[in-house]
Amino acid sequence: MTTAAIIVAAGRGLRAGGGQPKQWRPLAGRRVADWTIERIKAQVPLVVLVLSPDDPEAWTEFADSGLILAPGGADRAESVRNGLQALADRGVSKVLIHDVARPCVSARVIGDVLAALDTHAAAAPGMPVTDALWTGADDQVTGTRDRAGLYAAQTPQGFRYDAIVAAHAVHPGGAADDVEVARAAGINVAIVPGDADNLKITRPEDFARAERILRSDMDVRLGNGYDVHRFGPGDHVILCGVEVPHDRGLQGHSDADVGMHAVTDAIYGALAQGDIGQHFPPSDPQWKGAASEIFLRHAVDLAARMGFRISNIDCTLVCEYPKIGPHAAAMRQKMSEIMGLEADRVSIKATTSERLGFTGRKEGIAAIATACLVKP
Repeated sequence: MTTAAIIVAAGRGLRAGGGQPKQWRPLAGRRVADWTIERIKAQVPLVVLVLSPDDPEAWTEFADSGLILAPGGADRAESVRNGLQALADRGVSKVLIHDVARPCVSARVIGDVLAALDTHAAAAPGMPVTDALWTGADDQVTGTRDRAGLYAAQTPQGFRYDAIVAAHAVHPGGAADDVEVARAAGINVAIVPGDADNLKITRPEDFARAERILRSDMDVRLGNGYDVHRFGPGDHVILCGVEVPHDRGLQGHSDADVGMHAVTDAIYGALAQGDIGQHFPPSDPQWKGAASEIFLRHAVDLAARMGFRISNIDCTLVCEYPKIGPHAAAMRQKMSEIMGLEADRVSIKATTSERLGFTGRKEGIAAIATACLVKP
């Protein structure tokens, strides 16, 4: 029994402004589509992303993302059918169909729809209409409508896979959504509670509301790290993964990469998961001389397992020598590769202590770091 999801992202959505399809516009530091994909994938690992042939950059970007890609059609119904066809022969029993323009969908709504499919052939979230309803013409109220029993439809809408495939195959077209397609085929659809925050971005002002929702819903963590290593014999130091020529080396149980240690501890700190010494005890001989990227990768992987993504890190190296400036770009690149971050999310900089203290006396190097982690 396999559950899958289809995210329909082939529309042009230009009414929302911005000069490009709304799914590719920025929202709370990412794009609309990125938020939607992440929230659906968190609960349904098998996901079809339906893309327009007019978005070649998206096809290239998502080619190796683990998503199944399907081409969009002339209308939404054809796009959904293409998405359903992409799941053929994969043993899918349940399928969710979701609009890419609903990036604020909650785990609760997704979970409720999936749970309802255990006992119903179809289920969808809906919000009871609470406002008075009017009819109108020429900016004048022409009448009222009874709101009793009316719901505002939302997605994801869930179905038994074989049933919705068959329903789409015989539908003449023009349906408002997949629930209408299902009901036309005689499929009963259960209503689960919707969410007022599960808005569909349609107009320019919807972006501001969606951003407020996403930012208020984030778990943002900050952590700091601090490390010190003294100089000893050697002809180079390793700082943020880069070998820097110097007339002395740094002493430590591992490779003494003071910068990488500070960043690693900053990530552990943001997660409230102790420090390097707790995860890699210096009393354990297996870590003698170990490359510090082992520690950093562990911290990054731990953050991912706990549901966090690293937004950015900032590391300052404190020393009189060696000079960091000529090597800072290489350090940023190395750290970004290890952490899987864009280089513009990694800051490596240096300062002196104005010849004060142990760093001013050239006895060693200190590093301080800050990490920002976000759980959507």
